[in-house]
Amino acid sequence: MPLVYLDTGARGAACAEALVVAERIGDELGVPVLLYGELARERDGRTRAELRRGGIARLAARLGSSPAAEGAIEPDFGPPAAHPSAGVTLVAAREPLVAFNLQLQSPATVADARRVAALIREGGEHGLPGLRAIGVQLAGGVVQVSMNVERPLELSLAEVVQAVGRHAPLASAELVGLAPRAALDGFPDELPMPGFDPALHVIESALSLDTPISDHFN
Repeated sequence: MPLVYLDTGARGAACAEALVVAERIGDELGVPVLLYGELARERDGRTRAELRRGGIARLAARLGSSPAAEGAIEPDFGPPAAHPSAGVTLVAAREPLVAFNLQLQSPATVADARRVAALIREGGEHGLPGLRAIGVQLAGGVVQVSMNVERPLELSLAEVVQAVGRHAPLASAELVGLAPRAALDGFPDELPMPGFDPALHVIESALSLDTPISDHFN
Protein backbone atom coordinates (compact mmCIF):
# COMPACT_ATOMS: atom_id res chain seq x y z
CA MET A 1 0.00 0.00 0.00
CA PRO A 2 2.06 2.92 -1.23
CA LEU A 3 0.77 6.37 -0.37
CA VAL A 4 1.88 8.45 -3.35
CA TYR A 5 2.71 12.16 -3.21
CA LEU A 6 2.88 14.37 -6.30
CA ASP A 7 5.41 16.95 -5.14
CA THR A 8 8.35 16.91 -2.75
CA GLY A 9 6.65 19.44 -0.47
CA ALA A 10 4.04 16.81 0.39
CA ARG A 11 6.60 14.14 1.33
CA GLY A 12 6.41 14.75 5.09
CA ALA A 13 2.61 14.72 5.20
CA ALA A 14 2.49 11.56 3.09
CA CYS A 15 4.93 9.77 5.39
CA ALA A 16 2.93 10.80 8.46
CA GLU A 17 -0.36 9.67 6.95
CA ALA A 18 1.14 6.36 5.79
CA LEU A 19 2.30 5.65 9.36
CA VAL A 20 -1.18 6.36 10.72
CA VAL A 21 -2.76 4.01 8.17
CA ALA A 22 -0.12 1.34 8.87
CA GLU A 23 -0.88 1.46 12.58
CA ARG A 24 -4.63 1.15 11.95
CA ILE A 25 -4.17 -1.84 9.63
CA GLY A 26 -2.08 -3.57 12.25
CA ASP A 27 -4.14 -2.70 15.33
CA GLU A 28 -7.71 -2.60 14.01
CA LEU A 29 -7.54 -5.31 11.32
CA GLY A 30 -4.94 -7.56 12.92
CA VAL A 31 -2.85 -7.73 9.75
CA PRO A 32 0.93 -7.46 10.17
CA VAL A 33 2.43 -4.41 8.48
CA LEU A 34 5.96 -4.04 7.14
CA LEU A 35 7.27 -0.61 6.23
CA TYR A 36 9.56 -0.14 3.23
CA GLY A 37 11.30 2.64 1.33
CA GLU A 38 11.44 6.05 3.00
CA LEU A 39 9.50 4.79 6.01
CA ALA A 40 12.03 2.02 6.65
CA ARG A 41 15.23 4.00 7.14
CA GLU A 42 15.74 2.36 10.51
CA ARG A 43 15.47 -0.96 8.66
CA ASP A 44 18.25 -0.03 6.20
CA GLY A 45 15.71 1.31 3.71
CA ARG A 46 14.44 -2.15 2.78
CA THR A 47 12.64 -2.37 -0.54
CA ARG A 48 9.35 -3.83 -1.67
CA ALA A 49 11.23 -6.20 -3.97
CA GLU A 50 13.28 -7.52 -1.06
CA LEU A 51 10.17 -8.16 1.04
CA ARG A 52 8.25 -9.81 -1.81
CA ARG A 53 11.10 -12.06 -2.93
CA GLY A 54 9.98 -15.67 -2.49
CA GLY A 55 6.29 -14.77 -2.29
CA ILE A 56 3.91 -14.82 0.66
CA ALA A 57 5.09 -18.26 1.82
CA ARG A 58 8.66 -17.02 2.25
CA LEU A 59 7.54 -13.80 3.94
CA ALA A 60 5.25 -15.72 6.31
CA ALA A 61 8.14 -18.02 7.21
CA ARG A 62 10.41 -15.04 7.92
CA LEU A 63 7.76 -13.51 10.19
CA GLY A 64 7.38 -16.76 12.08
CA SER A 65 11.11 -17.34 12.58
CA SER A 66 13.06 -16.87 15.78
CA PRO A 67 14.52 -13.33 15.94
CA ALA A 68 17.98 -14.89 15.82
CA ALA A 69 17.26 -16.86 12.64
CA GLU A 70 18.75 -15.74 9.35
CA GLY A 71 16.28 -13.62 7.40
CA ALA A 72 13.91 -13.27 10.37
CA ILE A 73 11.75 -10.18 10.28
CA GLU A 74 9.44 -8.47 12.77
CA PRO A 75 6.36 -6.48 11.74
CA ASP A 76 6.39 -2.75 12.35
CA PHE A 77 2.70 -2.92 13.33
CA GLY A 78 0.27 -5.71 14.08
CA PRO A 79 0.73 -9.37 15.09
CA PRO A 80 3.97 -11.29 14.53
CA ALA A 81 2.48 -13.76 12.05
CA ALA A 82 0.81 -13.52 8.64
CA HIS A 83 -2.98 -13.22 8.71
CA PRO A 84 -4.54 -16.52 7.50
CA SER A 85 -6.50 -14.86 4.68
CA ALA A 86 -5.19 -11.28 4.39
CA GLY A 87 -1.48 -12.14 4.59
CA VAL A 88 0.82 -9.16 5.16
CA THR A 89 0.52 -5.52 4.11
CA LEU A 90 3.54 -3.55 2.91
CA VAL A 91 3.21 0.19 3.48
CA ALA A 92 5.27 3.08 2.13
CA ALA A 93 5.12 6.72 1.09
CA ARG A 94 6.73 7.34 -2.28
CA GLU A 95 6.83 9.35 -5.46
CA PRO A 96 4.79 8.12 -8.45
CA LEU A 97 6.38 5.16 -10.23
CA VAL A 98 6.85 5.90 -13.94
CA ALA A 99 7.14 3.08 -16.46
CA PHE A 100 9.13 4.40 -19.40
CA ASN A 101 10.65 2.64 -22.41
CA LEU A 102 13.10 3.69 -25.11
CA GLN A 103 13.31 1.91 -28.46
CA LEU A 104 16.79 1.76 -29.98
CA GLN A 105 17.47 2.41 -33.62
CA SER A 106 18.15 -0.54 -35.89
CA PRO A 107 20.51 -2.43 -36.18
CA ALA A 108 20.75 -2.49 -32.37
CA THR A 109 20.48 -5.94 -30.78
CA VAL A 110 19.03 -7.12 -27.48
CA ALA A 111 22.62 -7.48 -26.27
CA ASP A 112 23.10 -3.75 -26.93
CA ALA A 113 19.94 -2.95 -24.95
CA ARG A 114 21.05 -5.11 -22.03
CA ARG A 115 24.48 -3.49 -22.04
CA VAL A 116 22.94 0.00 -21.94
CA ALA A 117 20.48 -1.03 -19.21
CA ALA A 118 23.32 -2.35 -17.06
CA LEU A 119 25.24 0.89 -17.47
CA ILE A 120 22.43 3.31 -16.61
CA ARG A 121 20.41 1.50 -13.94
CA GLU A 122 21.02 2.41 -10.29
CA GLY A 123 24.29 0.79 -9.24
CA GLY A 124 25.63 0.67 -12.82
CA GLU A 125 28.80 2.35 -14.03
CA HIS A 126 26.79 5.40 -15.15
CA GLY A 127 23.80 4.62 -12.93
CA LEU A 128 20.98 7.03 -12.22
CA PRO A 129 19.32 7.13 -8.77
CA GLY A 130 16.10 5.16 -8.49
CA LEU A 131 16.27 3.83 -12.05
CA ARG A 132 15.49 0.16 -12.79
CA ALA A 133 16.30 -0.98 -16.32
CA ILE A 134 16.42 -4.13 -18.46
CA GLY A 135 17.02 -4.76 -22.16
CA VAL A 136 14.35 -6.67 -24.10
CA GLN A 137 13.46 -7.60 -27.67
CA LEU A 138 9.86 -7.12 -28.80
CA ALA A 139 7.91 -8.63 -31.66
CA GLY A 140 9.22 -7.59 -35.04
CA GLY A 141 12.78 -7.38 -33.79
CA VAL A 142 12.29 -4.06 -31.98
CA VAL A 143 14.91 -3.61 -29.25
CA GLN A 144 14.00 -1.70 -26.12
CA VAL A 145 15.47 -0.45 -22.87
CA SER A 146 12.54 -0.95 -20.48
CA MET A 147 12.64 1.11 -17.28
CA ASN A 148 10.91 2.02 -14.05
CA VAL A 149 11.75 5.50 -12.78
CA GLU A 150 11.22 5.36 -9.04
CA ARG A 151 12.03 9.03 -8.28
CA PRO A 152 10.55 11.00 -11.20
CA LEU A 153 10.28 14.20 -9.15
CA GLU A 154 14.08 14.23 -8.95
CA LEU A 155 15.06 12.36 -12.13
CA SER A 156 13.27 13.65 -15.23
CA LEU A 157 12.56 11.52 -18.29
CA ALA A 158 14.69 13.98 -20.28
CA GLU A 159 17.68 13.00 -18.14
CA VAL A 160 16.91 9.32 -18.72
CA VAL A 161 16.71 9.92 -22.49
CA GLN A 162 20.05 11.74 -22.38
CA ALA A 163 21.70 8.92 -20.40
CA VAL A 164 20.51 6.17 -22.75
CA GLY A 165 21.25 8.28 -25.82
CA ARG A 166 24.91 8.54 -24.82
CA HIS A 167 25.28 4.81 -25.40
CA ALA A 168 22.91 4.08 -28.32
CA PRO A 169 20.89 5.97 -30.99
CA LEU A 170 17.19 6.25 -30.07
CA ALA A 171 14.19 5.62 -32.30
CA SER A 172 11.25 6.50 -30.05
CA ALA A 173 9.94 6.65 -26.50
CA GLU A 174 6.97 5.07 -24.76
CA LEU A 175 5.22 6.14 -21.55
CA VAL A 176 3.25 3.32 -19.96
CA GLY A 177 0.46 4.76 -17.85
CA LEU A 178 0.85 8.21 -16.30
CA ALA A 179 3.66 10.47 -15.13
CA PRO A 180 3.80 13.60 -12.95
CA ARG A 181 4.30 16.92 -14.69
CA ALA A 182 7.78 17.35 -13.24
CA ALA A 183 8.99 14.15 -14.89
CA LEU A 184 8.21 15.57 -18.34
CA ASP A 185 9.98 18.90 -17.94
CA GLY A 186 12.44 19.47 -20.77
CA PHE A 187 11.49 16.34 -22.69
CA PRO A 188 13.19 16.55 -26.12
CA ASP A 189 10.82 17.62 -28.90
CA GLU A 190 12.73 15.64 -31.50
CA LEU A 191 12.12 12.24 -29.87
CA PRO A 192 8.75 10.75 -30.91
CA MET A 193 6.49 9.40 -28.15
CA PRO A 194 3.54 7.87 -30.06
CA GLY A 195 0.18 7.87 -28.31
CA PHE A 196 1.16 10.39 -25.65
CA ASP A 197 -1.67 12.76 -24.71
CA PRO A 198 -0.91 15.35 -21.99
CA ALA A 199 -4.56 15.49 -20.95
CA LEU A 200 -4.63 11.76 -20.29
CA HIS A 201 -1.07 10.84 -19.34
CA VAL A 202 0.03 13.69 -17.05
CA ILE A 203 -1.22 12.87 -13.55
CA GLU A 204 -2.12 16.43 -12.58
CA SER A 205 -4.10 16.91 -15.80
CA ALA A 206 -5.86 13.55 -15.60
CA LEU A 207 -6.94 14.36 -12.03
CA SER A 208 -7.81 17.97 -12.95
CA LEU A 209 -5.33 19.21 -10.36
CA ASP A 210 -3.71 21.68 -12.70
CA THR A 211 -3.95 23.11 -16.18
CA PRO A 212 -2.63 20.84 -18.96
CA ILE A 213 1.02 21.10 -19.91
CA SER A 214 2.05 22.28 -23.36
CA ASP A 215 0.92 20.02 -26.15
CA HIS A 216 4.33 20.14 -27.83
CA PHE A 217 4.46 16.33 -27.64
CA ASN A 218 1.63 15.95 -30.18
